[in-house]
Amino acid sequence: MAKILLPILLLLAGIAGTWALLIHRPQAEPQAPQAEIPLVRTLRVEPQTLRLDVHSQGVATPRTEIDLVPEVAGKVVFLHPGLVSGGFFESGDILLGIDPRDYDLAIAEAQARIAEAKRQLASEEAQAEQARSEWQALGEGQPTPLTLHEPQLAEARAKLTAAEADLVRAKLRRARADWRVPFAGRVRERRVGLGQYVQPGDKLARLYSTDAVEIRLPIAPDQLAYLDLPLARAGRTGDGPKVMLSAELSGAVQRWEGRIVRVDGMLDETTGMLHAIAEVRDPYAPSKARPPLLAGLFVQADIAGREQPGLFALPPGAVNSSQEAMLVDADGHLHLRRLGVLRNEPNRVLVRDGLAAGDRVVVAGVQVPVEGMVVRLAEDTAAPAGGKPPP
Repeated sequence: MAKILLPILLLLAGIAGTWALLIHRPQAEPQAPQAEIPLVRTLRVEPQTLRLDVHSQGVATPRTEIDLVPEVAGKVVFLHPGLVSGGFFESGDILLGIDPRDYDLAIAEAQARIAEAKRQLASEEAQAEQARSEWQALGEGQPTPLTLHEPQLAEARAKLTAAEADLVRAKLRRARADWRVPFAGRVRERRVGLGQYVQPGDKLARLYSTDAVEIRLPIAPDQLAYLDLPLARAGRTGDGPKVMLSAELSGAVQRWEGRIVRVDGMLDETTGMLHAIAEVRDPYAPSKARPPLLAGLFVQADIAGREQPGLFALPPGAVNSSQEAMLVDADGHLHLRRLGVLRNEPNRVLVRDGLAAGDRVVVAGVQVPVEGMVVRLAEDTAAPAGGKPPP
């Protein structure tokens, strides 16, 4: 019996001792979790002189566009090879010819009438001279105009003048049978064929010049302060700001340079915008650097604005919707500061008030800012001109 109880007692004693050790072991003091100091990226800003460009958009249109309208009637006997949709022509080219035979006959008839009028005038002058000689030999007193054949002379001179005017008119109508264009250009549409009988006033084709294209660019009134537009300069055109135009063409973004040449005389009554007209000269000039600026192409436009000193450029994410930015002081504490924002652009925010040279503006790293919180700096560099954070 003793042999059985002894092992049991020893086991119970071991369990009791282990339990006592577990109960009376020293307890570790709980440690308060340490808050992680946020790591932020900053930009050290400096004032800059920046050009305040204005963005707009519009459609390229020909500077000159007219209808081909004949001034005389007749059958079409000639069409210029370029008188097709999309065709080109040069200044002075004959685009359309009307059967000239009737007009050539009219010239011949007018020339014949001039010859007859000259003969009659010469005859009347001879008779007038003879009458004057006879009166001087036999007459007494003052001769009457009829005696000296003056009415007959006046009539003969008038007939000659009328015949000469008929010749000028006949030659003018003959010249109008050949329709010449006063500019180099292109054909938008043709509505006439060989053998067709046409009359004055018929619209036979639509033509436009290729010496320049224009783009009407809408500008909001609050953007006018950034531009040096010819708003009130009488007699001065073509000296407005430069415009950089761009559009996707031929599978790539193409660019053309133009200039503001004038502005509309009043604001658009519907939109409240003022339209500035940009001009691109010689848009069809052969060039390996760019394709032609086609009429009808929709383009983006950046109008060169005035330069303004003392501006700070920040990336858009550095300024919240309340126009506040986070700044870090020399001790590493974060502060919110209200800024005077001049304007927001797609890739930068331009600030005119609220910052000083050397300020460190937070651009990333803080989700919920707390005034006075301690932060760690991951980057401390000068702000780029474009307002974007460095890579």
